[in-house]
Amino acid sequence: MPHIDHAAIWVADLDDARDFYSHWFNGHANGLYENPRTGLRTHILQFTDGPWEERRTRLELMSRPDITALAERTGLGWAHVSFCLPGREDVDRLTADMAEAGVRIIDGPRETGDGYYEAAILDPEGNRIELLAADYSDDVALRPSH
Repeated sequence: MPHIDHAAIWVADLDDARDFYSHWFNGHANGLYENPRTGLRTHILQFTDGPWEERRTRLELMSRPDITALAERTGLGWAHVSFCLPGREDVDRLTADMAEAGVRIIDGPRETGDGYYEAAILDPEGNRIELLAADYSDDVALRPSH
């Protein structure tokens, strides 16, 4: 059955983004890939910690001079990426640690209207990341709106 292999994001500072995701989410980066013809530089980070170690989650960080210049004009990017933690206390703890370290917290931690418990932060490039507690029921997103 098909599944998502990885998500990718364009960044201006490849090393800073790699360090951020490695430090806060225990990502393990592969070697740097560089394409001298296009200027593309990438790192793929693999995340294996947590209750689903048999599943491999990957994030590709990409930088290319022409894309970076275009992004400054368009402001396009992903909506968010969500990292799952075992429970609410874990979301609270990581959010507090990040805030203390100067990471920008933009929302929460809180229970959302659809029943998730999450906090929202920004990475060094201003991309939204959600920290989600995994202790929600399978039907949480199916709740009727009020």
